[in-house]
Amino acid sequence: MRGSKGQLYMKEKSQRVVVTGLGPISAVGIGKDAFWKALLEGKSGIDRISGFDPSGLTCQIGAEVKDFDAKPYFKDRKSAVRNDRVTLMGVAASRIAVDDAKLDLSSVEGERFGVVVGSAFGGLQTLETQIQTMNEKGPGSVSPFAVPSLLSNLISGVIALENGAKGPNYVVNSACAASTHALGLAYAHIAHGEADVCLAGGSEAAVTPFGFAGFCSMKAMATKYNDNPSQGSRPFDKDRCGFVMGEGAGMVLLESLEHAQKRGAHIYAEVAGFGQACDAHHITTPHPEGAGLAQAITLALEDAGMAKEDLTYINAHGTSTAYNDKFETLAVKKALGEEVAKKMYLSSTKGSTGHTLGAAGGLEAIATVLAIETKTLPPTINYETPDPDCDLNVVPNKPITLDEITGAASQSAGFGGHDSVVVFKPFK
Repeated sequence: MRGSKGQLYMKEKSQRVVVTGLGPISAVGIGKDAFWKALLEGKSGIDRISGFDPSGLTCQIGAEVKDFDAKPYFKDRKSAVRNDRVTLMGVAASRIAVDDAKLDLSSVEGERFGVVVGSAFGGLQTLETQIQTMNEKGPGSVSPFAVPSLLSNLISGVIALENGAKGPNYVVNSACAASTHALGLAYAHIAHGEADVCLAGGSEAAVTPFGFAGFCSMKAMATKYNDNPSQGSRPFDKDRCGFVMGEGAGMVLLESLEHAQKRGAHIYAEVAGFGQACDAHHITTPHPEGAGLAQAITLALEDAGMAKEDLTYINAHGTSTAYNDKFETLAVKKALGEEVAKKMYLSSTKGSTGHTLGAAGGLEAIATVLAIETKTLPPTINYETPDPDCDLNVVPNKPITLDEITGAASQSAGFGGHDSVVVFKPFK
């Protein structure tokens, strides 16, 4: 997908792409104001699981979106009952982004309106409950909405139905790199003249008995903080012991600069570049030298036409696992060089939101864009004991306000070796 000059699709970009709407749904807040305030205040959305009984699991804590009601976000209220939670949150986050952008949907040409969403599990809750129903009551008890509800592509499909989006429409599944891939691909559709407007990001609702049991069996989740949940996700800290799963959605409204300026939209930032790569190393473990992620960072900067020194801030994947945080540090050094890497800032917001898997890149892109908008970097919370293997400036525990941010990246990595990076810059 990369041309000789770093361009996607082997052709020059014809449109600049800007961010005009933000739609976060997370355990620490719904909507940009509540979300951003919680991140800057260092709040944690992690608590003991309440959606099911976690007794017997080695990890009993998670970041749930509590008291979420999807109905106000739907034009078709029946859809708010028939669809899986992952779709409900995706639709709600999209509505929040559209409203934040003050976009009049009737003014958008449907065929030029795309939707690209990332999700790792799709309708996992529906799958679990319907299998249980079938086992208890027989095959005739399975809901006719079961299959549509569990299909991950219904997330973008229902978003399209609710918004009249008839352009490029699909769901990306690259595990925890999915919504960063979705943002990059949506950016490409607009940059190359295939769409004027795109809703892009991710949604995930895998805080379920099976979701937890599977990751616990892999020994991937935090196990030492069941009695102190808010401390469980501690990216780059020496005492980290695994990730804490969260749920949520992060959707962003992207527009061509021409479309945004024509309607007088507020522009948060410009999407400058996108890079993607693969470790081809192991099904779950990152490359020990961070090779794939380093390549994705390099390609994203190349696509953006930016020098390494132009990157002020990275919102890291920062999962709070022993391997990821160490190897991600190596990847940043490999891509930027040791000297540049140690001058820039890198933080993980997963201490607050938990790891929302396929939705992580969407929420973290929103945090990155708000960092550019406010010139303030969100902190890495629960950072108490430095790890010599994670020796970059991780913005520990308190936000940092800068005079200028010249460029910022949101980066993600997923099982299967998937790596994706989106670079943003201030709009000028």
